Amino acid sequence: MTNVFPVLNTRIATFLSVVFHPLIITTYLFAVLFLITPDLMGVSALELPGLGSLLLLIFLNTFVAPTIIIYYFYRLGIVSTLHVDSLRERRLPYLACAIIYAIATYLFGWQLQPIAELAPQIAILLGSVTVSMIAIALVSLSWKISAHATGMGGAIGIITGMIIRFDEQLLLMPLLVIVLISGFLLSARLYLNAHTPAQIIAGLACGLTISSATVYLFF
Repeated sequence: MTNVFPVLNTRIATFLSVVFHPLIITTYLFAVLFLITPDLMGVSALELPGLGSLLLLIFLNTFVAPTIIIYYFYRLGIVSTLHVDSLRERRLPYLACAIIYAIATYLFGWQLQPIAELAPQIAILLGSVTVSMIAIALVSLSWKISAHATGMGGAIGIITGMIIRFDEQLLLMPLLVIVLISGFLLSARLYLNAHTPAQIIAGLACGLTISSATVYLFF
């Protein structure tokens, strides 16, 4: 019986790490912004099915595509686990993910003309995530920064920036929920010994800085 709670806590921490994987946070963020503030995202003219299709397209580009690449690396033995927790193994996957996000930014910003003209904000936010990915890839050359913390920091920075810049009060509740989830998630990463407090703080700072600057400079 003495091992029940540690095992349960480990499972919960692992569950949180998977459900709020850095690659899926982008889709969650766009879902919140599309549904709550469609005007700010330039998608207010779209009906719910259209929003769903657009969100699916974002999901395929920002989660499915990089996940397939990471799985391919795993099958080739380039990474030993799909979690890519080893510092030595993180560099190539993160670089590949940054390239995929850069391609997605280019597609939504220039190639998909109807979307680019209707909602350029999508490409702007994808560009912000791409810069964060590049920052993580560069830091990972010598240090293990937390990608989970960077992702959550990015989401907090974007939503906070929109609240401050556009006085969008409807985003207050989502912000509180994201902050709460971040607390549980980052505590889970510490519990799993996946990161040190310094790596968590650095990730949060990275995500907050890049996303806040994006909203301030380009929205």
